[in-house]
Amino acid sequence: MTSPIPPGADPMVVAMSSTTATDPHDAYRWLRNECPVGLTVGGSGDATVIISRHEDVIWALRHPEVFSSSAEAMSIGQDHPLIPLQVDPPEHARYRRALDPEFSPRRVAMLDGEARALVNRIIDDFASRGACDFHEDFATPLPSTLFLAIMGLPQSDLPTLLRWRDDTIRPDVDPSDFEEATRIRRETSQSITAYFSEAIAARRADPDDRLLSRIVHGGLDDRPFTEAELLGMCHLLLLGGLDTVTATLDCMIVHLARHPDRRRTLVDDPSAAAAVVEELLRYETPVQLVPRVVAQDVTLSGVDIPAGTLAMVMVGAADTDETAFPDPDVVDFARSPNRHLAFGGGPHRCLGSHLARFELTVALEEFHRRIPDYHLADGAEIRYSPGIRQADHVPLRWPVG
Repeated sequence: MTSPIPPGADPMVVAMSSTTATDPHDAYRWLRNECPVGLTVGGSGDATVIISRHEDVIWALRHPEVFSSSAEAMSIGQDHPLIPLQVDPPEHARYRRALDPEFSPRRVAMLDGEARALVNRIIDDFASRGACDFHEDFATPLPSTLFLAIMGLPQSDLPTLLRWRDDTIRPDVDPSDFEEATRIRRETSQSITAYFSEAIAARRADPDDRLLSRIVHGGLDDRPFTEAELLGMCHLLLLGGLDTVTATLDCMIVHLARHPDRRRTLVDDPSAAAAVVEELLRYETPVQLVPRVVAQDVTLSGVDIPAGTLAMVMVGAADTDETAFPDPDVVDFARSPNRHLAFGGGPHRCLGSHLARFELTVALEEFHRRIPDYHLADGAEIRYSPGIRQADHVPLRWPVG
């Protein structure tokens, strides 16, 4: 971090600060060493806990009966749970059985030609300029455009959906103005619900071969999905499809721009892309934390945590824990095994992890094939949003001609 963390600092403030998002490793180390289970009780009696050591993070992720992922853990103003994220076992397993085949490696591999063509069309728009804002010109349109194609939604809707994404995840308000942020999220959720209600009705009347239509005409073991279930799935797919891969690409390209020796690994050996993706998911974990709510009293690493406590499970801190990863501060593209937690763990492990890995691998392969030698613009200061580490801008420069 740019300044030392003062003694007695609030672990929640440290975990959720923009400074930590921009330069997280010192903060993660401080959390693991100074308050690995940092419990804070506010004046109103509301409790929060930050969990940062790998052993405790793994335990929390694997015990949803204690650390619940229900809607109480994270409200974004929606009237229905985000499915399957906000449904705990045993019901969670039924949704995963229905949805996992849509995101299987076999299904994802079928997108290869379409994805590579899209990547190259995007690069065509700026390759000859010798400059781009990678965040705006590549990291945002690539997963977003592919998401709309996969879902079978009009590409013309992208600006609206991106606005709803940002108003949900990072509303443009003072961080301390919780009421205004809640209002924006509530209104945005209502707009998303209205949009997908129309889209669902259209696919019921006129099916196609895309993901939204397959979900609309799918169901659980013994019945079709309800309208509320479909809306919960669509809401989650929107946020996952438009945000996390964008943030991950930002993190990876900034890292590679700052470390040209590591970038050469990709340029010299494109087959290394998958390993590069895995190690940068670990070292630059884009989703810093996953929220949970404590469903029953529990003692973790000697700290008593009462039921009802809001828990922030710091997967980013766990991914650089020396007890789980040898030399965790060394970026090693040959690291094996690499059991990082960038996609979470336990029953709620990310539904779209195979799709995300595929998009990231294709993006790195094609971008470095077309633009092998790039750097950040002189004087560029890049800031990341907390929670999900999305960059505010990524100005790249490269030689042309």
